[in-house]
Amino acid sequence: MPVYTYSARTISGELKRDQIDVPNRDDVIAFLRAQKLIPVSVREKPKGLNMTIGGRMKSRDLVIMTRQFATMINAGLPLVQALDILVKQSDNKMLQSSLEGVLHDVESGNTLADALGQHPKIFSHLYVNMVAAGETGGILDTILLRLSVFLEKTEALARKVKGAMIYPGVIGFVAGSAIVILLLFVIPTFQTMFESFDQQLPLPTRVVIGMSAFLQGYWWVLLACSIGGTWLFRRWLATANGRLLFDRVLLRVPILGTLARKSAVARFTRTLGTLLSSGVSILDGLEITAKTSGNRVIHDAIMNSRSSIAGGESISEPLRQSGVFPPMVTQMINVGEETGDLDGMLSKVADFYDEEVDVAVESLLKAMEPAMIVILGTVVGGMIVAMYLPIFGIINTIQ
Repeated sequence: MPVYTYSARTISGELKRDQIDVPNRDDVIAFLRAQKLIPVSVREKPKGLNMTIGGRMKSRDLVIMTRQFATMINAGLPLVQALDILVKQSDNKMLQSSLEGVLHDVESGNTLADALGQHPKIFSHLYVNMVAAGETGGILDTILLRLSVFLEKTEALARKVKGAMIYPGVIGFVAGSAIVILLLFVIPTFQTMFESFDQQLPLPTRVVIGMSAFLQGYWWVLLACSIGGTWLFRRWLATANGRLLFDRVLLRVPILGTLARKSAVARFTRTLGTLLSSGVSILDGLEITAKTSGNRVIHDAIMNSRSSIAGGESISEPLRQSGVFPPMVTQMINVGEETGDLDGMLSKVADFYDEEVDVAVESLLKAMEPAMIVILGTVVGGMIVAMYLPIFGIINTIQ
């Protein structure tokens, strides 16, 4: 049965919007008249608009779309026309499908924020709230420009953090592959040769041969344990206590914890500063920021600060007491509260910590590069030496 969206006015002039499952358009009108409503717009909702269709949603696509949307609105194009252009020129099928749904809802009389809110996988709570603030204040073009800048800087921050993980990931993969190849193909060749020796093999050699035999005979056990362990870890991480413990430990890990803390502070200050400068209330801003923090420890600290403000206190004191935020951050937030320029102060802190994340990424790479090389050399080199020890013993016996 098709779904129809409608907008209608009551006798008092109040506008109502909803959707209904009925066989045809005439039944929608009959239903509205029975409810003593005056039909304004009745449209059949296109099928599959809210479904995820081919392709992936990349943050870069959303950044470009927001920048183009802001430019068109700022140039004076009507909202419906701007959305229609975005739909036609979007290369991302998932984003295009969502924009089609947004366009249809706006044409049906919904606000842009309400229409965006129907697609939470594409448009975050932060995105929708900022658009709602822009519509309410009549500054949608300004808000979209701020939102595009915010998304660009957030994406840049995410790229920095992900970039720091590429090198150790590649080295770890190469090391693991080298060890598996040695154990499965190289060690058995040496083992066959050693079986012809009539002498006791050194302990390191026996250990390596045992590892090779175990991997050849019970590789499925290791695979099952890896899959099962990963599944159990993700289940544990999905629990409130598990996530809290993991995030708390992560923040205490040398170098990596520093990077996580600085990136979280940069995200928090950038998000909250953007929301406040866009007209979103401090309580709503803190709630949205907490949800986008990416760390449960920081989430709890922000929510405690929100409770403090709701009780008439300051935002900086709970953040200071949490021990998560550096003293400089809490002090600058306190100054921002006292001077009435909290959003401006938050933006300054965000700019500073964006640079700090760059420094933290460089420090992480400098520390990991020699560490990974030493570990790889020790493991692989140790296995090779273990295989040559019996040969050295035979040479000494012959001499």
